[in-house]
Amino acid sequence: MSSDGSRRGSDDVQGAGFGGLLRRHRREAGLSQEGLAELAGLSVDAIAALERGRRRAPRAHTLRLLADALRLNSAERTQLTTSARKDTDSPQPVLRRPPAAPNELIGRTTELTATRRLLGQRITRLLTLTGPGGVGKTRLTMALATELASDYPDGVAWVPLDSLTDAAAVAPEVAASIGLADSGRLIEEIAEQIGQRSMLLVFDNCSHVVAAVGQVCAALLEACPNLAILASSRELLRVAGESVYVVPSLVLPPDEDQAETSAAVRLFVERATARGYDPTGQLEQVTRVVRRLEGMPLAIELAAARTNVMTIEELAGELETSFGILAGGSRTASPRQQSMHGAIEWSHDLLTAAERDVFAQLSVFVGGWSLNAAATVMSGQTAPGPAERADALDLTGRLADKSLIRVTRHRGVARYYMLAVIREYAADRLVANGSADEASRRHADFYVALAEQAERELRGANQEEWLDRLQGELDNLRAAMAWALQTRSVSAALRLSGALWLFCYLRGHYAEGGQWLERALALADAESVADAAASAKANLGAGMLAFLQCEYDVATTRLETARAQYEELGDVAGRALVMQRLGGVARERGDYRAAEDLHCMSYDLYESLGDQNGMSWAHNHLGFVAWLRGDLDIAARRCGRARDSFRRLGDGEGLAWSLISLGAIAQYRGELVEAEGLLQESLALSQRLGYREGVAWSLNQLGIVERRRGLTERAVHLLDESLAEHRDLGDRWRSASVLEELAAVAQQRGRSEYAAFLLGAADGVREVIQAPVPEVEKRDYQGTRSAIEESLDRRVFRTAWSAGRSAPLAAVADGYPPQNNAPDPDRSRYL
Repeated sequence: MSSDGSRRGSDDVQGAGFGGLLRRHRREAGLSQEGLAELAGLSVDAIAALERGRRRAPRAHTLRLLADALRLNSAERTQLTTSARKDTDSPQPVLRRPPAAPNELIGRTTELTATRRLLGQRITRLLTLTGPGGVGKTRLTMALATELASDYPDGVAWVPLDSLTDAAAVAPEVAASIGLADSGRLIEEIAEQIGQRSMLLVFDNCSHVVAAVGQVCAALLEACPNLAILASSRELLRVAGESVYVVPSLVLPPDEDQAETSAAVRLFVERATARGYDPTGQLEQVTRVVRRLEGMPLAIELAAARTNVMTIEELAGELETSFGILAGGSRTASPRQQSMHGAIEWSHDLLTAAERDVFAQLSVFVGGWSLNAAATVMSGQTAPGPAERADALDLTGRLADKSLIRVTRHRGVARYYMLAVIREYAADRLVANGSADEASRRHADFYVALAEQAERELRGANQEEWLDRLQGELDNLRAAMAWALQTRSVSAALRLSGALWLFCYLRGHYAEGGQWLERALALADAESVADAAASAKANLGAGMLAFLQCEYDVATTRLETARAQYEELGDVAGRALVMQRLGGVARERGDYRAAEDLHCMSYDLYESLGDQNGMSWAHNHLGFVAWLRGDLDIAARRCGRARDSFRRLGDGEGLAWSLISLGAIAQYRGELVEAEGLLQESLALSQRLGYREGVAWSLNQLGIVERRRGLTERAVHLLDESLAEHRDLGDRWRSASVLEELAAVAQQRGRSEYAAFLLGAADGVREVIQAPVPEVEKRDYQGTRSAIEESLDRRVFRTAWSAGRSAPLAAVADGYPPQNNAPDPDRSRYL
């Protein structure tokens, strides 16, 4: 450099700090920040931070690299070093650092990555970590603040608000955290102290002073351009520019086989082990516990602490009925961290009176709710208007902002729910304020109306949507039904169970739906309540669900009662539907002539009403009877006509059934390629609808197709799945046919004893339900039995057959066993 340049540098250093001097030398050298960074081997950010005063204490090595890159002479080097020392010697405020973590942070890798990106890449200057008490906001905030330290040259300051009782103390706490003494104009002093510095302020536990925190943050963000703020709060700050990250619960195991990979399970195991009890050998029970606690870290830690006096099994059982045992946290923790009750109570105490009232009322919902449902319960009106919906939305939003309820979105619809531990606390408040009975009545009224609306939609083009909607509300429907039965509300019980029987059939809730109907009818008898229309529908539904479980005598009694009631009411559509269901009973009992007569009568009644859907169902049932008795041509015409009609009408259930029938007809004709195509279409449709009977039947017939092709391994897989579905549904008639098909496969694979065992099991089932082998299946059945008898000694055959007859269906349906493995000791000799 020239002597003139040296002189100018000497003059400049008198009035400029290190950053200004460095900038002048760089410009005189004709370098950009990027150019100097490249020559010195430093980052561009480091050069910018030094020039702007964001980094005031360059190390000696850094000074030497800069001087060499700028080609400074001896005097200029001394000036640069002196300037750096002067800046370094300036008194720097002492920041309160984030507290050190007491133990390992488990299962937050995803959360740390997402939040660090938001602040580290300056995507936002204000990030609020929110969530309910006990979800681990403070622990995540501590870890995040530590990880971000290197991204903020002027440091990270921790502002703990946990112990504050006065909102006015927020600003002094901030001042103390950045090393600033209190003064009369504190916010301005804090802003001036931070100035242009690049630093991170971390506010922990803001909820109880959230308004004051919001005001301080807004002022500092406006005055300090290089400042970033991280906050943990159960409630949003509601400051311009705020980004929100909802801290989720820990990941739960998808199944018991993957328990070890679950963060929730790992946390429980680590904390229990720290208390002197290692539960690694009981991960199935640990999984049960953490699922019940929905992955809430504080709840898991409190539960793990109880392993010093309880077994995991006892702990899991206790949690099924109450969360009261979730207490006894660290003595040094705040009261709200020593129990789940304390954590939730602290949030509850911050609510307004209106918010507390709504919070309690919403506890009547089980498994979530919609805005309409909330508005009904809150207002008491069966059809809430815009004003009531607006109130519900406002109060729901407030509780969501305070992390007491959560929001999910699916198919364009928002849905709300409470974590189980929060709901239990809210339910206690509802009982305490004497509003539980009224809230439960409003809840039941809403779901009775919803079920009746859904009933009208389940035979049309919106069938899938409404099936999914009812399935999503199943826990609420159960709660409404339980309330109606407990309070002996006959009308609600009959209307609700009667409206839901079709849903229970389509989604496979045969036993539960049947119990609802039987209990509602018994209640009506006991209370001597006469509601002919509701009673007729309930008898029809009870008869249908009993029929599906092969309780033919019960089904016939209920259906005949419904027929008489519908005749008295003059309800032609009701009579037609009863005839259809009675035809099903006759069909499974092997009385094909009676079944045809009943389905023909049903068709005539539907035709008199001009009911195209009913007529299509009559065609389909007549085709079903025809192929079961072996009249395949007639069956094909009937079912083909039904299929075309169901496609036009948008009846998914009907279309699935007609495809199953056509597929079965094709496979009995030996047209296996066509059969497979039809059955795969019915399987896909049934799976999409959640129509379990359709799934089970499709798998059954596909298994027969593969068995006919000689693909026995594939056949076993399909038939096993079908048997499991039919068994779970309670359909013993079809279970027997699937067992007979599995026997045919076993015989083809040279396992004659096991085949005899399966035939015996099927025979035992048929004897109990008094239903013969369908006519169309008899040829295959006789062929299988003859082949088995020819390959086995008579005594061996009878022993295996008898063992099958005495085995419970649940044991037989555990799955086709591998060749050399015997999962069930009762049938091991036949494997």
